[in-house]
Amino acid sequence: MTIAYVGLGANLGDRERSIRRAAELIGARRLSSLRETEPWGYEGQPRFLNAAAELATELSPRALLDRLLAVENSLGRTREGPRWGPRTIDLDLLLYGSERLDEPALTVPHPHLHERLFVLEPLAELDPTLEVPGKGVVSDLLTRLQSSS
Repeated sequence: MTIAYVGLGANLGDRERSIRRAAELIGARRLSSLRETEPWGYEGQPRFLNAAAELATELSPRALLDRLLAVENSLGRTREGPRWGPRTIDLDLLLYGSERLDEPALTVPHPHLHERLFVLEPLAELDPTLEVPGKGVVSDLLTRLQSSS
């Protein structure tokens, strides 16, 4: 079993319901509290709810990503419109154990994890000592990002 962390976000429809249902469908064993956040990357859209989930999985990273995409699809996610635009649900594979991967359409750790408060804050809530391979400890990354804001 590998411990993986997934970022969850939604800014369309019943955001909280979508996040909680997605967490259930991916088999999350823990879910951080939900946070309302400003959009990132594309500002002309509603505010997001964001969280992080911890799960234990026997799936490979690629199979887990495929599972996340299937859950998004089942919850009404479409991929029209601008990148980082509005969506009913967004599931990002943030960490997969201590692995580092750089494959087509799959980079682990998530390449922007260390730049986003809305990802680091819920991860720190779940495990402040969590190591982000190649970047450092979540609590230290969060402190650095907060001090540079």
